[in-house]
Amino acid sequence: MFQQTPVYDRLVAERGDVPVQVRGEADRIHRDLAQVLRRASSSRPSAPQNVFDPKVPPAAL
Repeated sequence: MFQQTPVYDRLVAERGDVPVQVRGEADRIHRDLAQVLRRASSSRPSAPQNVFDPKVPPAAL
């Protein structure tokens, strides 16, 4: 992606390799989100629910 240059090498030495850190965090977030979505899909009822429907029936209020 970036060609190694003295300026880039100096920035990496001073600040760390930010693109590598960002990719690592993005990968971690992607894995975490995949786990959450798998859990949510396995605990979800088979029929899709409308998110605007109340959780409690109106008669119970």
